[in-house]
Amino acid sequence: MIKQLLLAMILVFGATTLVMAEEPVDINTATVEQLAETLNGVGESKARAIVEYREAHGAFEHIDELVNVRGIGLATVDKNRDLIELGSTSSE
Repeated sequence: MIKQLLLAMILVFGATTLVMAEEPVDINTATVEQLAETLNGVGESKARAIVEYREAHGAFEHIDELVNVRGIGLATVDKNRDLIELGSTSSE
């Protein structure tokens, strides 16, 4: 009975989380604030590192390039894949 109740609570919580999901953020144009608010496990410091990396190296061409940013690992990228978009990568 307790296991069933726990499973039901997990399913409900998971459904609630999906409904409340953030809109994806474009890592090539987002501000520090937008990145910090949207991405899980990314606070202001890591968001600032993403923007600084983008300014120094140009637009990201693939989401996995985020692992090149100090403080961002593959686990962080993986848990945010659905929240990350890539806008234009050209320097028009």
